[in-house]
Amino acid sequence: MGKPPRWTRAVLGDADLEAISRAIRDAEARTSAEIRVHLERQVKHLRWGGRTDPLERARRLFTHLGMHRTAERHGVLVYLALEDRKLAIVGDGGIHARVGDQYWRRVCDLMLGRLRAGAIRDGIVLGITEVGRVLSEHFPRRPDDTNELSDEVSVS
Repeated sequence: MGKPPRWTRAVLGDADLEAISRAIRDAEARTSAEIRVHLERQVKHLRWGGRTDPLERARRLFTHLGMHRTAERHGVLVYLALEDRKLAIVGDGGIHARVGDQYWRRVCDLMLGRLRAGAIRDGIVLGITEVGRVLSEHFPRRPDDTNELSDEVSVS
């Protein structure tokens, strides 16, 4: 990712973004799954007014970022709209079938505790670590596994 937008730098510095990327690499070292973090300032507006639901926005971004194209369809997207204080986690079909909505809500709740305390970096890293732990149980890393998606935080 080049230089992040100013609004991002006001909340997360270079060291924070690197810590998040490192957490993704560490989590992926134990699983065949792929994890991405995507940040937006606000949940995108709909054409006719109002805002998109954060979960729906995360689903759209999941496809837009090509996460559905991984070889085993083992992608997970952690989405945050920072100014709106919205969060959603989306897993590809195979992952979602194993863990389900209740698990994603638990991870979001776990993250929200830290995010509300102003520890944004810690909240994101905590979520990645927890997702990585569960993914490693269901989808352990194999010797021939390759990193299919960037570990850098994406921003729009």
